Amino acid sequence: MKHSLDTYRLYNSEKRYSAVVRMRFIMKDTVDKEILEKSVNRAIKRYPYFSVKVRLDEDGAYILVPNSKPVVVLTSSGHLPLLGSRAVNGHLVFVDCRGKNIFFNISHSLAGGKGIFPWIMTSVYEYVCDRYGVKPYAPMINKWDSDLKPTETAEPDMSDLTDEPPVYTYRSKKPVMMIKDYLTGVYDPFRRCPNYRIFTVRKQDLIPFIKANDSSVTTFFIIAMAKAMDKVLPGRYRVIGGETAHNPRDGLGMPDTHADILSHVYIDYDREYLKESMEKLGTMTRGQIILQTDPTVSQYQLRKRFELYSRIDETEGLENKRRYMTENDTSSGKDAVHGTFIMNYTGQVDLGELADYIEFYGVICEGHLLLEATSLGDRIFVTMMQLINEDKYADAFRETLEELGIPCTVSGPYRKNLTKHLLPKEKKR
Repeated sequence: MKHSLDTYRLYNSEKRYSAVVRMRFIMKDTVDKEILEKSVNRAIKRYPYFSVKVRLDEDGAYILVPNSKPVVVLTSSGHLPLLGSRAVNGHLVFVDCRGKNIFFNISHSLAGGKGIFPWIMTSVYEYVCDRYGVKPYAPMINKWDSDLKPTETAEPDMSDLTDEPPVYTYRSKKPVMMIKDYLTGVYDPFRRCPNYRIFTVRKQDLIPFIKANDSSVTTFFIIAMAKAMDKVLPGRYRVIGGETAHNPRDGLGMPDTHADILSHVYIDYDREYLKESMEKLGTMTRGQIILQTDPTVSQYQLRKRFELYSRIDETEGLENKRRYMTENDTSSGKDAVHGTFIMNYTGQVDLGELADYIEFYGVICEGHLLLEATSLGDRIFVTMMQLINEDKYADAFRETLEELGIPCTVSGPYRKNLTKHLLPKEKKR
């Protein structure tokens, strides 16, 4: 690729869906906006690759250049400014807060969950230090004046990827996809309601269960959601598909890269098979994840993605590049592979004593029946995203957890309140 990996997602259309990740923190005390603004702007100095603005080069390609203006911290409202706009000083990040809530907004082009967390955690750490005059013991969190890690700004390219054939090829059983829900959520203004619910479970209830059933946090929630969908979907649908993301950066020798280099894992469940024991389901699900996260499999997916980026480089003009992405992006469109739902465990972060100041944190992004899990102290949170305000999926998921002996609490629905991007336009000749 000719440009940074952080630029290519910017070519995606936001006509229907936002390409912004929004992270919500609920603190134990009311947030002081003035202190937060100082803390966020101190923390961003540790992450120069996020302190950028978008420009066009002579070929009409997006490039990122340093942005010395401060990161904007706003009072939360129902109408947030666009990333890249003058209202946020051209940044692809900004923060808003109200009451006990802090929201971090960041372009998905800059990073995925694993890449976003370090900056956000540094910001929250600095805020707690400033707000309370303390320095919590949190050795896993980068401090604002610490050095960049050796592979933090590394970006893989074709030469880093194996050219071995994949040891496994996923062959879809054609799981049901929630097409009607998506169409309703996109085109019906009376039912479109992008929202999320928060499920909270205690580790003391969950961890012994998953250890006894050959599972992990990820596999448990994938199975639980598949069982929940089995409760509500009509009998004519034979297969329910789970999907989860995998970040292969360790296998590429770049354990700390912020770059969003995800591959995807697909697990199809014949509905009769969902009646099997949790241990059997756990073994099967873990086996599929192990197969599909093999470097030959995950890097094969990345190679296809990087080939798309290289062809965008070869396309002249911004509008042509954007059109090419829309027509050829393998993550969407008629050739895309999807599950019935997606479940990711992105919040595996050791907060140390910082956890004492936080009630909740979770990931909010675009999607329908997209679940994101985070961990805080003795609790695990699962954020379930939807495009329509429908209770039956959340109710079935809660019922399934309780049937498995995992009590939970549920809050919401809450509005996603996702913003979008304002990007440079090509000058007409």
